[in-house]
Amino acid sequence: MQSPSPLHVISVNVGLPREVVWKGKTVLTGIFKEPVTGRIPARRLDLDGDRQADLSVHGGPAKAIYVYPAEHYPYWRAQFPSMDLLWGMFGENLTVEGLEEKTVHIGDQFRIGTARVVVTQPRFPCYKLGLKFQRDDMLKRFLQSGLTGFYLAVLEEGEIAAGDPLTLLARDENAVSVSDIISLYTSDKKNVALLRRAIAVKALPESWRETFSEAIARLTQ
Repeated sequence: MQSPSPLHVISVNVGLPREVVWKGKTVLTGIFKEPVTGRIPARRLDLDGDRQADLSVHGGPAKAIYVYPAEHYPYWRAQFPSMDLLWGMFGENLTVEGLEEKTVHIGDQFRIGTARVVVTQPRFPCYKLGLKFQRDDMLKRFLQSGLTGFYLAVLEEGEIAAGDPLTLLARDENAVSVSDIISLYTSDKKNVALLRRAIAVKALPESWRETFSEAIARLTQ
């Protein structure tokens, strides 16, 4: 049996929005994902069988597929030893091995199965991650950890399955990692040189580029 590529998909996870009760209120959320078998079509907006609940803040072409590294699961299992953390627990569509925030650049392109994708941005969750974990402090812990995962846009539609290798097709010349964007948001907000590199990355969504351009203007006036 051929061993898997060092970079590969461990699990493909999808789910439709469902209503759950959180703090006495009924909330519609798409964060509950379950592993699926077989080859799943990757469309411009999502995977087949997957939907987001609030399209004003979730989904869209720049957030078609959410990726989370399997390497992060041991950290969270140590944080929450009483919880059963299965693939898809963070609402990710793809649980992968071999790609992490420090080594993946915004704008990097990959072939996964027959789909071609590009890395667009880190994931900054809403309160529904706290709902999933039943913890008010989960958002803070998630951001402080830097273990956010990242989003992909689908450049060429195709099919994806567990076990597929992730083949790097192109690296963005600006070499701005997912972790760099996280740091600009959380702890390194005055790094003008990095801000300038970030706004040069075409794959970074326009909203991020506008935010960083405004920050540069404030810092250099």
